[in-house]
Amino acid sequence: MGLYRSKTKNVMKLCEDLIEHHNGQVPTDFDSLIKLPGVGQKTASVVMNVAFEKPKIAVDTHVFRVANRTGYAKGKTPEIVQKKMERYTPLPYRADAHHWFILLGRYICKARKPECWKCPIEQYCEYKEKNLEPPEPKKPKKRLLPIED
Repeated sequence: MGLYRSKTKNVMKLCEDLIEHHNGQVPTDFDSLIKLPGVGQKTASVVMNVAFEKPKIAVDTHVFRVANRTGYAKGKTPEIVQKKMERYTPLPYRADAHHWFILLGRYICKARKPECWKCPIEQYCEYKEKNLEPPEPKKPKKRLLPIED
């Protein structure tokens, strides 16, 4: 059925919590954010980075995959990858880094069929199962035209 019911409940609880405990304001510190209903490490990092301009790297599945495959920040959990990425990424690039990793993971370094031949950082990548050959172009299907009498 989807997660909309639990998400709806969390949004309602979040609103109540903000009004009751934070004077209707979104807290500006990370620890307070992750205590809010429905807010985890990734969401809190995005809010800190985008809303409050405090450079954090949010680690979703794309960021996690690319960071591990490339060897940029290897880790078994998103929290470990996030800490390493924040340590290795120079401050001027930190605000946008997770967006770049998301885009690379979504469009090139895909989970099932990575398109390594398109990758701008392929030469630095440590991924052992690189796919450097683009697929053969598909031949168009022959269509039979109806015979007219």
